[in-house]
Amino acid sequence: SSKDFNKDLNQVSSHSDAEEERGVEIVKTKRFLMKPMTAEEAALQMDMLGHEFFFFLNAETDEHCVVYRRRDGNVGLIEPE
Repeated sequence: SSKDFNKDLNQVSSHSDAEEERGVEIVKTKRFLMKPMTAEEAALQMDMLGHEFFFFLNAETDEHCVVYRRRDGNVGLIEPE
């Protein structure tokens, strides 16, 4: 639910703030070409790469989105409002 998502987001924000105070350093940067694709294609790419999430340009909405593997094994989609 959106309530749970906001709670999780707040926890991530709090965690990030704490890390920032400790001086977290980004140790690796990846750059890649973002070919437009559907969420289903992005989920397949995520699985083929063995990743837990995949950032992509949604061909249907022209928005940057994320698909991710949920704890229950299903795939979730995060898209901007």
